[in-house]
Parts: sequence; C-alpha cells; structure tokens
Amino acid sequence: MNNDSVNPNRLMHEKSPYLLQHAYNPVDWYPWGNEAFAKAKKENKPIILSIGYSTCHWCHVMENESFADPNVAELMNKHFICIKVDREERPDLDKIYITAVTSLTGSAGWPLNVFLTPDRKPFFGGTYFPPQPRFGLVAWPDLVNLIAEAWNDPEKNQKIIVSADSITHTLESHLTRQSAGGVSPDAELLETAYQHFALSFDKNRGGFGPPPKFPSPANQNFLFSYGCYAKNIPDKEKQSARALDMAVFTLRTMAQGGFYDHLGGGFHRYSTDDRWHVPHFEKMLYDNAQLIVNYLEAYQITRDDMFAKIAQETAEYILRDMTHPDGGFYSAEDADSLSQAIDEIADTGNSKKVEGAYYVWSFRETADILGPDANEVFTFRYGLRPGGNIRHDPHGDFTGKNILFIAHSIEETAKAFKTSEKKIERSLKDAKTKLLNRRRRRPRPHLDDKIITSWNGLMISAMARAYQILGRKKYLVAARNAVEFIRKNLYNPNTGQLYRRWRDGEAKIPGTAGDYSFLIQALIDLYESDFDFGWIDWAVTLAQKQLELFFDNQNGGFFMTHTEHDQNLILRVKEDADTPIPAAGSVAVMNLLRLARLMDRGDFADAAQKTLMALDSGTRNYPFLMPQMMVALIIKISSPVQVVITGALNDQKTGLLLDTARSFFINGKTVMFVGDGDTRNKLAEHLSYIDSVKTVEGLPAAYVCTNHSCKQPVTAPEDLEQLLGAYRMNSGFLRIHQI
Repeated sequence: MNNDSVNPNRLMHEKSPYLLQHAYNPVDWYPWGNEAFAKAKKENKPIILSIGYSTCHWCHVMENESFADPNVAELMNKHFICIKVDREERPDLDKIYITAVTSLTGSAGWPLNVFLTPDRKPFFGGTYFPPQPRFGLVAWPDLVNLIAEAWNDPEKNQKIIVSADSITHTLESHLTRQSAGGVSPDAELLETAYQHFALSFDKNRGGFGPPPKFPSPANQNFLFSYGCYAKNIPDKEKQSARALDMAVFTLRTMAQGGFYDHLGGGFHRYSTDDRWHVPHFEKMLYDNAQLIVNYLEAYQITRDDMFAKIAQETAEYILRDMTHPDGGFYSAEDADSLSQAIDEIADTGNSKKVEGAYYVWSFRETADILGPDANEVFTFRYGLRPGGNIRHDPHGDFTGKNILFIAHSIEETAKAFKTSEKKIERSLKDAKTKLLNRRRRRPRPHLDDKIITSWNGLMISAMARAYQILGRKKYLVAARNAVEFIRKNLYNPNTGQLYRRWRDGEAKIPGTAGDYSFLIQALIDLYESDFDFGWIDWAVTLAQKQLELFFDNQNGGFFMTHTEHDQNLILRVKEDADTPIPAAGSVAVMNLLRLARLMDRGDFADAAQKTLMALDSGTRNYPFLMPQMMVALIIKISSPVQVVITGALNDQKTGLLLDTARSFFINGKTVMFVGDGDTRNKLAEHLSYIDSVKTVEGLPAAYVCTNHSCKQPVTAPEDLEQLLGAYRMNSGFLRIHQI
C-alpha cells in the first residue's frame, strides 16, 4: 500500500508495530479505548474488533486483500466502529474474544475478527475471511453487509443482543471458573497427563499429534519432570524412561528439520508438515527462550553435546539479531520478506513479500556460492536437490527451492566422501559462513522491536540458565542487562507495578499476571547464576505485589489482570490452559514454591497450595492441557533438593562445586551460595540452618539438603556428583539418533 495515497487513521499515534502497519488503511481504525466505545454507543453501531500481531502471515494477507481496499473500507466505516488490537500487547482481550470465537465456530486463530455490541459483548466472529468466496469461506464484504443488515433489523437486532448476553455469560462461567471443591490434586493427574502424551506421541517424527506441529516447550518440561519423578516410584521405571525418550527424541527431530535455522540459529514458529521440515517461518522470542531451556535440560540429562550446541546457537541468534542496544529483547521476526534484493526491485517493480524468502535456497545459488566440491558435501549433509526438496508446499511459495535439514549425520557424510569427520565439520562450517554472509545481503524480514516484560522474563531465564550450564559469561551479562532494562523502563518503583510493553521510549499497558510470573522466575534464575541477593529481594517484592493484584483470595488461582487494569473489559479471566506460553498461574506456583524454600515463606507456600487446589474440573479431567502446572504439582509433592555451597565465590574449587551442582537435571533443585558478610546474614534471617553452613578445613564445601535436613558436607566435585546421582534421571533407555 502506498502510504502517500491515504491519510493516516488514529493508529498513527500508537507505538505497536502491528497497529502502525494498519495506520494507512482507509478503514477508520480506532485503538481499543473510550473514544471508540463512546462513538459506538452514541451512534448505536456494532463494533468490528480485529486482533492480530505484526508478524502474522494471514493478518498481512487479509489487510492487503480487504482492509487496504477503499470499497471494503467504506462499507466497514459506514456500518461499524472498527477497532484494531495487538494481541501481544493485550493478551487479556485476546483470551476473551478468541474463546468467544472458539465457542461459536469450534476453532480460532489470527487474524481474529469479532463482531461486538456497543457494550463490547461478542455475537459473531471468525479468523481469516477472503475478499471473494473461496475455501468454503464467506467473503468479508458479504459478511459485513449481512451483519449490518441484521443489526439494523429490529427483530434480528434483538436476537443479536440476546445471543451476545448468552455468549458473555458462557465466557464468564468458563474463564472465571471456581474451585473444584478444595480437593488437593494428586498423582493421578500426573498419570493421566503422561498417558495422553504417550498415546499422541509420533514415534517416527517426534512431537504430539498431527501437523501443524508446534514445539510446545511446556510438554517437554512436563515429560522431563515426570520422568525424574517416576523413576523413584516402584513399577514406574518404564514410564520414566518412556517420558524421557519422548521429550529427547522430539527435541532431536526438531533440531534436524527445517524448523530449525541451520545457518543462523533459532527456531521458527511451527512445522506445517509431520517431518519438521517446512516451517511457518516466523521466529518468536517466547518460543526460542523456552526451547533454549529445553535443550539445556536435554543436555543435562543425556550429556549429548548436540543439545548444548543447539542451545548455544539459539542464544547467539538472540544476542545477534534480537537484542536492543540497551539490553531488552525484541519480540519477533516475520515469516515474510521481499523475494528479491532491493536493487533488483527497482528493475522489476516486484515488491511482493513471500513467506520464507529470506531462508530458502535454489540449488544453483548454493553451487555458485560454495563451488562444486564444497556444495557436494553441503548438499549431502543438508538434503538439497536440483529441483528443490520441499514436498509439502501449502501456498506454492517454495517451488524449486530448498529448506536446509539434516539429511545425513556427520559420520555418514564422512563415510560418503571417504574423509575424516573433522574435515567434514571444517568444510561445513566454512560453507555455512559463506551462505550466512550471502543471506545477510537479502532483505530481512520485518522485526517487531517492541519489548514485552513477560517474554523478556522468559529469555532472561534462558540466558541465566545458559550461563549456569554452558559457563559463558556473556549470557550472564545479557541476562543482567535485560533485567536492568526492565527495571529502568518497565517498572514503577513508586507503585511497585510493572508495565507490559515498551517501544520507542514509551512504556504502556499495565502488567498482566504473566509479566510478573516470568520476571519473578527470571530473577530467581539470575540469583542462582551470580548469587546477588538483590535479585531475590526484588523477586519477593514482585511476588507480594502479584498476590495483591491478581490472586483470587477466595477461590485460589490468578486472574490475568488486576481490578484497575482496564474498565472496558467485560470480565476478568483466569487462564485455563498452557498455550505456547505457560499460564501465569502455573509459573506463579513454581515461583512461590521456590521462594518459600529460599526464604522460608509459609505464606508463599500456602498461596501455591491454594492455587493447586483451585484447579477446576476441566483441568482435572484434562491435565495435559496444563503441563506446566503439572510440573508445579510434581515439585509440590516431591522433596526438592537444595545444594548449598560455601566458600569464596572467586575460588576455583568453589567454581568446580558449582559446575557439578549445575550439571544435573533434578526436579525443583535450588542452588544457593553462602559466602561471608552481608549475603550470609541475609540468608540467615530466613533460614535457620545457614549458621551451620561452613567451609571444611578451609576448603569450599557443598551441602545437599532436603526438607531442611542436610547430608554431611563434601569438598570434592566427585563426591558431590555421587550425592546428586541418587536424584538424577536415568538416561540408560535413551534412543540415540545422531545428527
């Protein structure tokens, strides 16, 4: 769309990249707010609420086909008040209205287009609508006309009002569910969740269920935790090994496919096929943050360097391409980009964006860049074909193109070319560097550079964990810088409250429960990285504020928003499932349990227990919908290990003990450091046993504790390894699939 041809609408004054993408539409868009609702009531017009995000492929398609069309815009402007919402800024609105559309149609996605009464109650909706009837879908202009006619017909209007009231009542009962009766959750929920994953597991390709396949990091979190939990239960050894195998195999196959960016690192949004080969090419911060942790934990469990490599490459991608100069992390990269270089567009006039254009390769292109010998090795390793290697091409964008995937292992490649594995690795490294340099000359996909508190919390945790397990100081620096960015730009020290989004100097939108949950988790992970007690102090302050603002004291659980968040919300909702991002309540329970152990806070433990007891009947019947809450349940019913290390933090022997403690995956494990002076005194204020934590004959020492009872201290890393080995998952049943 030529921006010079249309006057901007009200979205021009917003900071959201998604809203700004629509600022030059001829549609008279309003942002969500009082002005739009006052006009709707004054003129008695229904509302079109269109929700999406800036890297959404079908959002772009519908904009180009309909919202940029002056004739369609005239129709919308005449009969409706039109509102645009960025779902990433307002997950609360997205949750309400996507639930409404799902209840009406059986499914929903983005763009989400919902028709509301002037008082914001939904009565109809859907996702993508084409400009003319196709795919069995009604055309958007036809739908707009039909609903306008119905609204202006008195008899049909009354039916719409009754329907909207009914839908809203259903939403209220579904999204503000009460406690299931104060019954403590038990291990049967864990067995039900495990059986679901065992039955839906794709044993040939990894993942769960048919395509499209999403990475679903919380599923892996549960399977790792369940495997660790079940291995110590009689008659559960096979389930333990099976859970571990499903998670590890899924992570291996994801890293083999085109779903992973083999040149630049990082994971795309989802796979359109069952082989993890053809992705939807978005890259989301929250996916990559959680997957870094998944791969780090797989490395802890298997000791397979491949998992560490994938985690490291993904972290490097984030530092290189997704980090603000002042430390925060950007939100996403688009799937679509220009299919020709900028200098070629001037000659051809073709400025169309195509999905995956930045990432796919023709056979001739790689041959020209690499030369025949190197290209032959590269082609064998990554499965390139002269006519393209893409069998599943949903939109016809990839004809004759190749998406890199691991077709053969390094060992197989070395055998095929009768040379050493080291020579193959050097050849491939050189080839990848050349192709990456060439790729950087292509037009990049759009970067959504807004900074979201909760997503940053996830990546701070990932960077902190990467430092702990991989030992690279730059990851710790990145985590600290991002926390300081949030403290400076997204936190009000006077009120103790967080903002959700920062962009271009503006902090906006009150923080949701998820913003608090993921930042608190990040601060605890950061404490376990550098043992700066200031991180715990802030985590406790935020946890107390989260309980004050979001906790349901009567029934347990956490609302997404606090009472003063937005007076235009038709209801306050509780998240009823883990989505690609775990529910705020699931993570809050884990945080409260961790802080309760670190600070001996019985009130935090009580709030965690009350939230677990508030699980509704739907969750109890389908616990696999909340895998992260099941992880929290495992930690609650287990006896988590605390490893307390004392000595000088800069002593090499202390470092070796810390490295050993961090090398194990153990459910709910906490690593603490007790030095001298202020840090020791602060811990001793909360934990009575800290006074007895001392060095042994002048040597740094490690104490392994459960339930405030500690074993005899050890000073040698191998002795600490032996103590922790009793808690470690058994990896003896693993299927090894070398890549």
